[in-house]
Amino acid sequence: MAPKVLVSDKLSETAVQIFRDRGIDVTFEPNLGKDKVALLKAIGEYDGLAIRSATKATEKILNNATNLKVIGRAGIGVDNVDIPAASKKGVIVMNTPFGNSITTAEHAIALMMAVARQIPAASTSTHAGKWEKSAFMGVELTGKTLGVIGAGNIGSIVCNRALGLKMKVIAYDPFLSEERAAKIGVTKVEMDELLGRSDFITFHVPLTDKTRNIMSRDAIAKLKPGVRIVNCARGGLVDEEALAEAIKSGHVAGAGFDVFAVEPATDSPLFNLPNVVVTPHLGAATTEAQENVAIQVAEQMSDYLLTGAVSNALNMPSVTAEEAKVMGPWLKLAQHLGGFIGQLTDDPVKAINILYDGQVGEMNTAALNAATVAGFMKATNPEVNMVSAPVIAQERGISVSTTTQDKTGVYNSFIKLTVVTTKGERSIAGTVFSDGKPRFIQIMGINVDAEIGQHMLYTTNRDVPGIIGTLGQMLGAAGVNIANFNLGRADQGTAQGTAAIALLYVDDAIAGNVLDSLRDTGLFTQVRPLEFDVA
Repeated sequence: MAPKVLVSDKLSETAVQIFRDRGIDVTFEPNLGKDKVALLKAIGEYDGLAIRSATKATEKILNNATNLKVIGRAGIGVDNVDIPAASKKGVIVMNTPFGNSITTAEHAIALMMAVARQIPAASTSTHAGKWEKSAFMGVELTGKTLGVIGAGNIGSIVCNRALGLKMKVIAYDPFLSEERAAKIGVTKVEMDELLGRSDFITFHVPLTDKTRNIMSRDAIAKLKPGVRIVNCARGGLVDEEALAEAIKSGHVAGAGFDVFAVEPATDSPLFNLPNVVVTPHLGAATTEAQENVAIQVAEQMSDYLLTGAVSNALNMPSVTAEEAKVMGPWLKLAQHLGGFIGQLTDDPVKAINILYDGQVGEMNTAALNAATVAGFMKATNPEVNMVSAPVIAQERGISVSTTTQDKTGVYNSFIKLTVVTTKGERSIAGTVFSDGKPRFIQIMGINVDAEIGQHMLYTTNRDVPGIIGTLGQMLGAAGVNIANFNLGRADQGTAQGTAAIALLYVDDAIAGNVLDSLRDTGLFTQVRPLEFDVA
């Protein structure tokens, strides 16, 4: 029997025809996604669900999806899919991460031009029968400095277009190497330099804990007078209220915004300000982009349902069913190793080196590499998956190398990850025990035996009396229960004062004020909270 796919959102006819041409039994109900009751009744008979943003694949819907094997999202964002619930049900969630890159980049350039020449206001005035040439004096882009925050896939396209307009382009991106910067023709700078030099600034980063409010009130105060700000990336990157004040004062000359902290944006501090151009999240809204992502999702879903091939999956590695049975715990370990160093790394990355010792080196190391790199990059880009992570690493000039060797120590197999940054190296090693659970066994050359939990705390210090007591007392006073406590120091045979680490598995996330109190003791050189997906 042919696989059955339900298309519950507006997808192009070309995409629907791809399903038919591949032998898929497809039902095209473009408005069904808006009717939760009808979708709940219908979903049980389908193997695949193709959606855009209107359909909400909630846990309730998934619980009724008794035959569902794959959800394909035509686009990048999957906020409308309950991925943990899908994973528990064994449902693969796919997206199309690169289908609308050009469209979004072009919209950023369009907003930049509109703000530079005050085109919307001039158009409104002229439509009203006025002829106010002197009221709309603009500025040229030629020769101006564009500051690009985030030089990944979309950001690098913006850089290319801006260079074609004869602009000077500088970029801030912790993961952009000097070699990659030179290749795309931009100058890599630190954030403060970008703020002080740029005539225009554009954002092309995901919204994460690290990037939220990256254009804060303090950052705005550092801006070059007369700068113009463009945001086609994510709402929440910019303090809209502080930016509005800077525009009113004249410090910022204008802004172009396609995304807002709250959407749909029916109100914003930026609305109705002079020389502020706003659009309703149109970054991916072109005929070409919608066609591209629709075709891609139809091809990906068909490939999986007919051959088992997995592409751009957010919750499943790209490996065969046979490999997955053996590699599952090792893939999870690889993600945890990458996630550990990713959450500790703030400096530009030059290389990721992965060592496979023993039997693990005979597995699908390409998939393990992808899992490691994805785990590392998810710390700053939650949208990265095992398929897109190696591509993004390559685009950013990060070299990924693999070494395999015969068993060398007490463990039958282990993986060691070393990340080389512009300021040094970080390393971590782990293995999988006979119970199938991943463990950390070495951090920065210091041996440990650490169970991996959802919430963890990593500290570094000199090995002096009082460390254990301080951690236990201060976390206890804050109501934080310690599930597991692991210690290690550089050389077990030396006297106190050598480098030491502690890795704690705790029941709940530790509040920021508790972390600050630990740092204020002066006993620790690092105090870093860590989060891992252990589901």
